[in-house]
Amino acid sequence: MKTDKTIWATPQEFLTARHPDRPVAFFCPEVLHNTARAFAAGFPGLVSYAVKANANAAVISNLHAAGVTAYDVASPVEIDLVLAQAPGAMLHYNNPVRSKAEIIYAVSKGLQSYSVDSFGEFDKLAAALPKGCEIAVRLKLPIKGAAYDFGEKFGADAEKATELLKRAAAAGFRTSMTFHPGTQCHDPQAWVSYISACADVARDAGVKLERLNVGGGFPAQRSGRVPELPKIFKAIKSATQASFGADAPELLCEPGRAMVSDAFSLAARIKSIHDNGSVYLNDGIYGGLTEFRDLDTNHRFSCLSPSGETRGGKPIPRVAFGPTCDSLDKLPEPLPLPANMAEEDYILFSGMGAYVGATCTRFNGYGDILAVTVNMLNTQTPRT
Repeated sequence: MKTDKTIWATPQEFLTARHPDRPVAFFCPEVLHNTARAFAAGFPGLVSYAVKANANAAVISNLHAAGVTAYDVASPVEIDLVLAQAPGAMLHYNNPVRSKAEIIYAVSKGLQSYSVDSFGEFDKLAAALPKGCEIAVRLKLPIKGAAYDFGEKFGADAEKATELLKRAAAAGFRTSMTFHPGTQCHDPQAWVSYISACADVARDAGVKLERLNVGGGFPAQRSGRVPELPKIFKAIKSATQASFGADAPELLCEPGRAMVSDAFSLAARIKSIHDNGSVYLNDGIYGGLTEFRDLDTNHRFSCLSPSGETRGGKPIPRVAFGPTCDSLDKLPEPLPLPANMAEEDYILFSGMGAYVGATCTRFNGYGDILAVTVNMLNTQTPRT
């Protein structure tokens, strides 16, 4: 992303002043600070930001300013980014697959916490890490409740997790466990089931856990369903006490999407309205709208005229295409757009802080999103 250095009052102010013909991501630091404080106040443990969700330097520096002291990193690039923007931060290297060179680099930067889900990866860590580092064994369960899970790619079953935990303890590492219930998980029971299973694994291994990382997966609002994070936090705390009793480990979570989603909105311009009513946008699934293909379509949006007025016509479902020449560049569901919309209007999507920049391609020369900082994201209630 390229960045506009001016701080604007609202997205509407910027759009009416500049009339950009490329997608624009609007960042509101105040919203990010408020979300970070809400996590810190509500979650019963340490909050660690999952950098992969949005690796914008301004996001990291603002989270650091808001009091976030821990970060989940997945690569040397993310390690360097956090160390530059959040001096003194605690880094957890919880990508469970790393090359030997990546492990050596992390050790050279002082990282002391790593996850693992296989014996080969454990052997690489054991050969390179100083004794006393934390190894968190990643568990996987066949649990539903998320938009999609990571069980095929990451995690060890209970039997393997038990053996890995034994090996970590025997090798002199601090022993922890971790899991991830899956993306956009609204069901508190998913965390409850995982916490109970982790307690069983620890007992079977005869190992006392120092920490339990309950992962990310916390949902952000994309359409009509409002996340109930306090309910999830309460379930995590109760399940930990019930499953571990007096031996309860310290808790850690690593929100990504839920931390940054509401701090950004994304403006896409209507390039053309086809004779059949379809609309063509200057952004699509090869750009900032990639996740519309994999998650539910985000219907939290407003339609704005070039002069900044909110279009209030009767919503009409319209097929929406992105700007590339690929016929697959199409939103999976029609957008309920106002009947009085016009070419060169903007569709301002709310809750677009997660993965927008990370997943953009430059197919056909599109995908160059401008980043703009604003004091306030919306002056009206988005369509839900």
